[in-house]
Amino acid sequence: MSGEPFRPEPSRPKPFRYAWEDRPWIQRLLAAAAVLVAVLMLALPLVAVFVEALRRGLPVALDAIMEPDTLAAIRLTLLVALVTVPVNLIGGLAAAWCIAKFDFPGKRVLTTIIDLPFSVSPVIAGLVFVLIFGAQGWLGPWLQARDIQVIFALPGLVLATLFVTFPFVARTVLPLMQEQGRDEEEAAATLGAGGLRTFLMVTLPNVKWGLLAGVLLCNARAMGEFGAVSVVSGHIRGETNTMPLHVEILYNEYQFAGAFAVAALLALLGLVTLAAKTGLERLSGRNGGAA
Repeated sequence: MSGEPFRPEPSRPKPFRYAWEDRPWIQRLLAAAAVLVAVLMLALPLVAVFVEALRRGLPVALDAIMEPDTLAAIRLTLLVALVTVPVNLIGGLAAAWCIAKFDFPGKRVLTTIIDLPFSVSPVIAGLVFVLIFGAQGWLGPWLQARDIQVIFALPGLVLATLFVTFPFVARTVLPLMQEQGRDEEEAAATLGAGGLRTFLMVTLPNVKWGLLAGVLLCNARAMGEFGAVSVVSGHIRGETNTMPLHVEILYNEYQFAGAFAVAALLALLGLVTLAAKTGLERLSGRNGGAA
């Protein structure tokens, strides 16, 4: 027996392995559960809308869409989206640029305010605008004296939609700008480029795909918004009803063919937007993930 003390061999770190690699059935079970939930909760309800819209035949659905009130709702929906998306594009891009590229007092507050529409019910947003611009609101008498109508008119719909859709562009672009850092802008400034030229030639190209994806998401939400615009619209048929509000009215009046026809058209616009966003993501991937 030797007199040397016992020295245990140092333990070697085990190579990293995911928990499910030892049990492949866990991975298959999780994947099956995810697919099942997606099909039952997302795909099937959407398919049901199209099936119900076409149950009485395509001519009936087209006739329902060609009704004057439906056409007015479609025009108003597109008009609201046409106004809100460019405004949110500029506002969201400016907010993301300031937060990602500059340090200033209140930066965290601005970031929190951008997320406000995600945490506040759209109905509350609509009530806020009624409180400010309604006949009995803070600015109501002043607006009435000048024959300016905001609530129960297009300006109210635009304001409510702007509030609800503001985060989509900013929140899509902000992580990309933060990941990009400031090195390229600082190098451009060193070479003599001005602030606007640096933004247009350096910052914007690096986030262009993400920016387009944010615009598409903003547009989809603007067309489908219900809660906020329901409060400020007044539900005036043919004047202040957007497509979601028109669907609700038709359904409550038991005009199911028209309700599902308009709902299918609205869903189709959303699917086109989703397909365009997916195409942009694939395109950005082929271009080296610049977005």
